[in-house]
Amino acid sequence: QVQLAESGPGLVKPSQTLSLTCTVSGESITTNDYHWSWIRQPPRKGLERIGYIDYSGSTYYSPSLKGRTTISRDTSKNQFTLQLSSVTPEDTAVYYCARVAAASWDHDRWGQGTLVTVSS
Repeated sequence: QVQLAESGPGLVKPSQTLSLTCTVSGESITTNDYHWSWIRQPPRKGLERIGYIDYSGSTYYSPSLKGRTTISRDTSKNQFTLQLSSVTPEDTAVYYCARVAAASWDHDRWGQGTLVTVSS
């Protein structure tokens, strides 16, 4: 079965770039059936969509974060990545990667989440 796991530094300094990697096992990230998404949850707040990369490599970003967000992939490693630039403490959150079914837009598989704290 498919599994997703986030990895990357848990502490980032303000103004720097937050970088995370999602490693996918059990399913190719190039299959036409799925897209691959980043979501976050700040403390005491709800889930917030960041963006996703589709099966062909096209990317889509939340309007509120579009100017600072880059999602990419490494198909040889079956990984996709998140880069969020110019971070502030408001970017502190638990960050999740997830699989999105292309036919239904259901986020049907999630990583365990990783807390990223933005602090000096």
